[in-house]
Amino acid sequence: MGGLMANREQSQTISEEFLAFDEEHSTRVGESAVAVGRRVGFWSHFVYHEWAAAALYLLLDVVIWLAIYRLVGWFRYDAFYATPFQFFIVNLIQLGVIVTALYFVGGYDRTVEKLTLGYAAEHILALIAAAMVSAMLIYSAATFDQTMKPSRGVLLLSFAIFLPISLAYRRWVRQYVVASSAGRSFLVIGGGARASRFYEAYKNSPNGEPLEFVDANEKRVGQPIAGKGSPIVQGNLAAKLNNPRYSGIILAERASSLSIELLERLVRAQFQQTRVYTLESFYETHWRFLPLGIVDPFWPLQTGFQLARISPYHYLKRLFDIVASATALVLCAPLFVLIPFFIWIEDRKSIFFRQERLGRDGRRFILFKFRTMHPRPDEPDEDIYTRKGDRRVTSVGRWLRKLRLDELPQLWNALKGDISLIGPRPEWSKCAERYEQTIPFYHFRHLVKPGITGWAQVNYPYGESDEDAVEKLKYDLYYIRHYSLKLDAMIVLKTLYTMLFGKGR
Repeated sequence: MGGLMANREQSQTISEEFLAFDEEHSTRVGESAVAVGRRVGFWSHFVYHEWAAAALYLLLDVVIWLAIYRLVGWFRYDAFYATPFQFFIVNLIQLGVIVTALYFVGGYDRTVEKLTLGYAAEHILALIAAAMVSAMLIYSAATFDQTMKPSRGVLLLSFAIFLPISLAYRRWVRQYVVASSAGRSFLVIGGGARASRFYEAYKNSPNGEPLEFVDANEKRVGQPIAGKGSPIVQGNLAAKLNNPRYSGIILAERASSLSIELLERLVRAQFQQTRVYTLESFYETHWRFLPLGIVDPFWPLQTGFQLARISPYHYLKRLFDIVASATALVLCAPLFVLIPFFIWIEDRKSIFFRQERLGRDGRRFILFKFRTMHPRPDEPDEDIYTRKGDRRVTSVGRWLRKLRLDELPQLWNALKGDISLIGPRPEWSKCAERYEQTIPFYHFRHLVKPGITGWAQVNYPYGESDEDAVEKLKYDLYYIRHYSLKLDAMIVLKTLYTMLFGKGR
């Protein structure tokens, strides 16, 4: 009996100790979870600011690159620089090229989705290009200073290590950027037709943040913005403008319809609280195309256009077209033998496809491509579009289209000056005449030279209808408005991605 009582007391003591330990453990776990939550909350709050993600990416790039380059040189014992100044100059060149290349593909833009395979491919291509350019610059500099002996092995190995690491921490930071947007929404001012059209466009976009509509017009309050199931237009605009939880404010009404007091509050919000977008600026910032609804006959006369005949880049681009197309024609000479051979072997018919296209200012010219379809006589009712799985496409042509190799003869057009390497797609004159009659402001795309590849080609699928022509025009107008070296470099990298991964059609 005494032993039984002792066992019970011992069991009770053990149970109490276990419960105390469990309570202490739970308390520690809870405190740990709170601490982790605070850390996550801190980072999410930090990267919420528009500048924070870019600053963090840049800081990590500089620190990680310097650490990698120094460590690789130390381990290999073959990165010799006579003075610390030489080491500084070499790394300054390399970092300048790296930052520029990643800037072109949106590596510092918080709105660019960095968790996709598409961005990963562009990131890789950008750093490969950066490695080539920096090597060329460094070894060119070394020819003028014989004491400077940079190592090829250190340079290539450093880029090889930096590439996956820089992509990894971009994905990591992007997760916090997404977390910082959780629970936030965009406040859209407006409840009319413009706001309704914007809602339909936003609903079909990759943006995940919800929209909240508010209108100063009491007649619209309580009504769905775009039919059953869509957000309800709310009132109390003044109180909502003081709420800091919005990711941005989108102005879906014309400025002329707003009161002076409201416009002043929006200006203060822009500079003190959160970013204010017009519909045009939101489309351009987040979706990289231009809504046709904001285009008018005076659109090209607005400020902000980089395109001008006196622009130095206009002449630099023509020089680049001549040098690059001539070089490409020489390097691709073997393909100009092999591809015609395979085309001819398949059906013993013509090698090249010739068609009248429209160039800059509506000038007509003959465009050359490798033939990818069975030749047919022109018929009035013939389908002018190439559809997915089109039976007119030859077996060889299907591969040429997929790899974009059918475009190679256009290098001759670029060398002659009919087209540029980069620009809106040169449209068939028959299609262009029809589009100009049915699509408002279609003629604006003739303000620049057409190109072998362009912003619309790398961002929108192959066109199969008049509706697709309208959608592609939005990207062409964006290109015209933002005509620049940066945009052309982005198009080149996206085109390489398309060719390497067989995304053509």
